[in-house]
Amino acid sequence: MKAWKAIPMFALLALAGAVSAETLLVDRVKEENKSTMPTRGQTMAQVEARYGAPSDKLDPRGGQKRQWPTINRWVYPAFTVYFEKSRVIDVVANKADEQEIGPKPPVK
Repeated sequence: MKAWKAIPMFALLALAGAVSAETLLVDRVKEENKSTMPTRGQTMAQVEARYGAPSDKLDPRGGQKRQWPTINRWVYPAFTVYFEKSRVIDVVANKADEQEIGPKPPVK
């Protein structure tokens, strides 16, 4: 009878070990220096001068047809920069690897 009670305990311990091994993107970004990423309001020229050419420039979204501002997205190895027209509006850290839990990569 006591052996059956031990089985659920082992299962819980196994799950607890798996959960604690996960790396959350949010936790990693909190530890990193925020000055390593562009800041809101910088121009495209300032971002490119400081961080170099992006590894990928994704197709712009929005624009005049939809009466929304054009959003450009530049992908760097560590982060993706979102521009409204030519100014930074947001920067999102990219996953370090597939095991890290965080947002999905931008849609091309």
